[in-house]
Amino acid sequence: MEINTGNTAWLLLSSALVLLMTPGLALFYGGLNRSKGVLNMMMMSFSAIGLISVLWVIYGFTLAFGTNGNAGVNNVIGSFTQYLGTETSFIGEEWLFLGAGTGIPTYVFMVFQMMFAIITVALISGAVSDRLKFSGWLLFAFAWFTLVYLPVAHWVWGGGFIGSKIKALDFAGGTAVHINAGAAALGLVLILGKRVGWPRESFKPHNVPLVALGAGLLWFGWFGFNAGSELTVDGTTAVAFVNTQVATAAGVLGWIVVEWIRSGKPTLVGASSGAIAGLVAITPACGFIAPLPSVLLGLIAGAVCAYAVGLKYKLGFDDSLDVVGVHFVAGWIGSLFIGLFATLQVNSAIEGLGASEGLFYGGGVTQLGRQALASGIVSVYSFGVAVLIALAVKAVIGLRADADDEVAGIDVAEHAESAYDLSPTTGSSGGGAFAMAGLTSGSGKPTPEAAAEPAAAPVGEKIAG
Repeated sequence: MEINTGNTAWLLLSSALVLLMTPGLALFYGGLNRSKGVLNMMMMSFSAIGLISVLWVIYGFTLAFGTNGNAGVNNVIGSFTQYLGTETSFIGEEWLFLGAGTGIPTYVFMVFQMMFAIITVALISGAVSDRLKFSGWLLFAFAWFTLVYLPVAHWVWGGGFIGSKIKALDFAGGTAVHINAGAAALGLVLILGKRVGWPRESFKPHNVPLVALGAGLLWFGWFGFNAGSELTVDGTTAVAFVNTQVATAAGVLGWIVVEWIRSGKPTLVGASSGAIAGLVAITPACGFIAPLPSVLLGLIAGAVCAYAVGLKYKLGFDDSLDVVGVHFVAGWIGSLFIGLFATLQVNSAIEGLGASEGLFYGGGVTQLGRQALASGIVSVYSFGVAVLIALAVKAVIGLRADADDEVAGIDVAEHAESAYDLSPTTGSSGGGAFAMAGLTSGSGKPTPEAAAEPAAAPVGEKIAG
């Protein structure tokens, strides 16, 4: 089989779009965070890019998507050897990803899935802002990626038992990404504990425009996330693209309507969060359901998640930026929607995968049960292993930053920098505007030439003319 240049170009573009989502997530989470912890929050996303990229090349891809050997355990984990270190001995036709007959080089499929692994790990970080040691984050991320993400990705997409035995569907990551990350976030925060002062003190977003910018980049990149998951460029790709847009738009409306009813004021943070809820919910279903059910899915996800984010106050777990309330909850909603609205009219491959159409298309409750079982398995496994990893990290190097550092600001304590330099721009050593004009002496005092210069008008006077 020859390389299909159209499919290959589309998947390369989609890979770049999915990578963009992680810096977008850093901005989204960073804006939602307090100013004294924004850099630490963003560092967790950027460090995930570095860490997971390297691990994926070394052993991640082969364990998630390898298919040879392993003496009968391929329903649980991929190959220990097939793509270890991404073998370079494969050339020509042998190095094509032939499983779906797409004509895509395996390296391209490998890098596309790499971007999924990166953002799944980064998603967890939003639950633990302001209090998790950076070293503890790196060790947790390494262990969770290895012990949870890789097996789950194999179960869902790599030929494992969720896809091959249970016959549950997940087009682009409802179970493998969002439920997986949301369950892990819950397990981690229960071991990590609450932020100092939570919930008594206010933890408002410090930069709402940053939140909206991050949400916009996520929305943009999500087209590669969802439509790219078809791998080829065909009718299902087009439906997935459209569904991603309309479900997200409906998620915005669903969330702000709830805000309007509950508090009388719609907010930009709410609209941005509603967009994320819609994006998460449509992810598993985008290639299996039609546009009108996608609108309904987005509305439901936006509204339900707007209420779900308040559960942490009732149940007493400090999920800082609502990873559980948005990603876990919306992931479940989207996964179950497949059991209600999946149809062969959108994706004829449903039948070939051994799955059934949804309840409202004559398929009964069979597929709904499969989706619930798969989502439940991933939830329990990810939560349980995350708890064990967190306990191990806590015992070995510690999870929690010092309380004094948390109160003063984790950015300075963990990274020796701050997001916003609020120091004066003038002083004895700098000379301010005079220094920039070369009109100060070594002591910082104005030179005689500067003294003769007329004083600059205040900014307000300049504007007023």
